[in-house]
Amino acid sequence: MEDLWEECLTTSLVNACEPTKPNVLSDWKGLLIFGEQRQGRIHPIVFELLGWAREIASKMNEPVTCALLGDNLKEGAKELVEHGADKVCLYDGKIFSHFREDPYAQVLASLAREVKPNIFLLGATATGRSLAPRIAARLGTGLTAECTRLEVELESRLLIQTRPAYGGNMMATIVCSKHRPQMATVMYRAMKEADRIPDHKGEITKKDVRVEELLDRTRIISSRKRSDEQISITDTDVIVSGGRGLADPKGFELLQQLADLLGGVVGSSRVPVDEGWISSDHQVGLSGRTVRPRIYIACGISGAVQHLIGMRTSDRIIAINKDPEAPIFGIADVGVVGDLYEIIPELIKRIKERTLSLIGMRAVEED
Repeated sequence: MEDLWEECLTTSLVNACEPTKPNVLSDWKGLLIFGEQRQGRIHPIVFELLGWAREIASKMNEPVTCALLGDNLKEGAKELVEHGADKVCLYDGKIFSHFREDPYAQVLASLAREVKPNIFLLGATATGRSLAPRIAARLGTGLTAECTRLEVELESRLLIQTRPAYGGNMMATIVCSKHRPQMATVMYRAMKEADRIPDHKGEITKKDVRVEELLDRTRIISSRKRSDEQISITDTDVIVSGGRGLADPKGFELLQQLADLLGGVVGSSRVPVDEGWISSDHQVGLSGRTVRPRIYIACGISGAVQHLIGMRTSDRIIAINKDPEAPIFGIADVGVVGDLYEIIPELIKRIKERTLSLIGMRAVEED
C-alpha cells in the first residue's frame, strides 16, 4: 500500500529520479517552513506551522528554520524568531517584493538543498498551492497537498500526512518514505498558532542572491486591493452557519441577526452556495475555507464530512438540526434537536434580554 501511495502522489519527475539513498536519509534533519508574507506582514498560517514545528522539533531535538522572502522584512524576521524559529534565512530585496513563482521556487529549492530539512512545510494558501509543486519538482520529491493533520513517527522520522480524498468522503494517510525532504502544504486554521516566546534565541541570516541568475518570466505591471473586500470568516471568533436545512435563502437573514448580536459573521455549507443563496466567500468546508472560531453554530447542517473538515477544530460547536441522527451531533459540544426557525428567534430574544439586563446592572453600579 505504501508503494502505491508513493506512486500516486509523486510527479513523473520524482518517479524518474532515484530514491534518496537509505544511508543519506539521516543527513536530512530539522524542519523548514516557508514564511509567507503579504505586503510585509507575515501570514497567520506561518505561526500555525511554527507552533506545530516547535512541538515536533523539541521531541526530535532538531532545528526549525524559516525562509522569508520580501523587501525590508527585518522586523518580520525578528517576529519569526520570537515565535520559535531557531534560524531565519532572509532574502531581502526588491525582486522579492511581489510574489512570483519562478524566483521564489528557485531560491527555496536551493535553500532546501543547502539546509537539507527532513520536513518542508508551506501553507495551503493561493501562494503555497502555486509554489509547493514547483519546489517539489525541482527537488525530485513528493508533495501532499492541503493536509488537515500532521504527525511524526519519531523512531522512523516519517511525516504522517492526513488529507481529504475522494471528494472528502475519506481521509487518506500518506507517507513519503523514499525521498527527502518530506513536503506538505497545510490548510489554514488546521493547527494552533504558536505562542510568542520573547526570550527565544534565534539566528537571522541574510542570504545573498545573484539577481541576474534568477529565472523570472513574469513582470508585475501594477497591483491594487479589491474595492469590494470579501468577508473574512477565517479570522473571527463566532460563526453562525446555515445549510440545506434552512430551506429558503431568507433563512440567512435570521442567521445574520444572531451573528450580529454575537459579534460574528455568517458562514455556509456548500449547498446554499451552489443554490445561489449566499456568496462563496461564506463557504466553510473542503471546497471553501477552514475555520477555527471560538464558537461555531451550525444551523440546518447535517454534517457531511466535506463540511466537517473545515470546522471541526472550532473551540465550541453548537448544532441545531431537526434530525437527531444528523452526523453533526457526533462532533458537537452542544446539540439542539428541533426547528431552527423556532429555536433561533428564541435564542435571539434571550440574548437581547440578557444584554439589556447587563446594561441595567452596569448603570446601577455606576450610580
